[in-house]
Amino acid sequence: MAGSAAMMADNIEHVISYWVIFQKFHSPALGAFAVVSHWAPYLLLAAYTGGLADRFDIRRLIQVGMLLFMGVSVGWGVMFATDSTQQWKAMVLLVIHGLAGVIWMPASQVLIHRIVGAQQVSSAVRLNATGRYLAFLVGPAVGGLLIRAFGPTMGIFLNALIYVPMFVWLIRAPYGPDRAAAPRPPGIRGFKDIWLTMSVVRRNPVLLSMTILVGASAFFIGNAYQAQMPGFAFDLGHERAADVSYSILLAADAAGGLLAGVILESRGLLPPRVRTAYILAMLWCCALAGFARSHTYTLAIALLFIAGFVELGFNSMAQSLVQLNAPAEIRGRVIGVFAMSANGLRTFSGLSVGLLGASIGIHNSLSYSAAALLLLYIVIFVTRYLGRRRLTAVPP
Repeated sequence: MAGSAAMMADNIEHVISYWVIFQKFHSPALGAFAVVSHWAPYLLLAAYTGGLADRFDIRRLIQVGMLLFMGVSVGWGVMFATDSTQQWKAMVLLVIHGLAGVIWMPASQVLIHRIVGAQQVSSAVRLNATGRYLAFLVGPAVGGLLIRAFGPTMGIFLNALIYVPMFVWLIRAPYGPDRAAAPRPPGIRGFKDIWLTMSVVRRNPVLLSMTILVGASAFFIGNAYQAQMPGFAFDLGHERAADVSYSILLAADAAGGLLAGVILESRGLLPPRVRTAYILAMLWCCALAGFARSHTYTLAIALLFIAGFVELGFNSMAQSLVQLNAPAEIRGRVIGVFAMSANGLRTFSGLSVGLLGASIGIHNSLSYSAAALLLLYIVIFVTRYLGRRRLTAVPP
């Protein structure tokens, strides 16, 4: 619950800060920087912070992330209260927010494995993803309510308090270093250490397939369209900051992800498989391309809902397969490399959807990016499928 609350606070901050930035600057380029600054730390540092999760107390790493998140919310609040919003200040806070995420994420995934063990890790990863989508769903709604009830300044200050339960729980949480485990791996040796971990991933077909899957989705689309959601809402005729229709549009794919988690977990459907993950990812591309081209608010909501449903499916599958196939002694580092692909490459989606959107329009940039990603997935899927058929056709 505390983890879901922290993820909700993360989304509340996005709702409030992205809207204030949009209202003040009306800049797709600044929205693109919000995406780039959020994910570039994963590209540069995720492998290192994954190594830290192998060596140090994961509880303390997560607490460092919580403190940074709280500091960013307070920073936004001070800037709004003093009416001193400037682009360079917003950029600094966005970068710090990205650093908080890259410290938190690999450690939190190692914590999941430490809590449930290998037998239940698939279910635990899916439940954690469901909690994340619940946060995505509730966050925009709560963010909209905070704007209406208190305004963006007091709302962002209150948001900082939502991180506190997670920080407090971790003080005495019984999931510290495993003294009975294998000896702690050596210290991080720079790029050589990252390259060695990548070699482990490259030699494992499942790890490699899932790393490519999430890396491609992050590179072409990621969640860059969320930073541009005020622009989509504006084009669909919903211009008011606190209008509930804006919050519904922002939360539509989160609702789909939440329903997917409930249905798939309660029914035990779609066990983790590489082929299934790729099919779901292709459906995600189609849904987002349709959303980008839609001119009807109701249709846009429906397509975002479908996109959220299938996105939870393929992302949780990929994370589960990585958890199950990562060597125990370097699990944190493998997860760090996976995060570098899944999150770090989202840096470039800020360019393809955001900066390109400033030139050709956000509807065109998102639809073109989704079409390019779909084509890539089709090529990979067909190549992999035909390759396996050829192998099975060869006589022994």
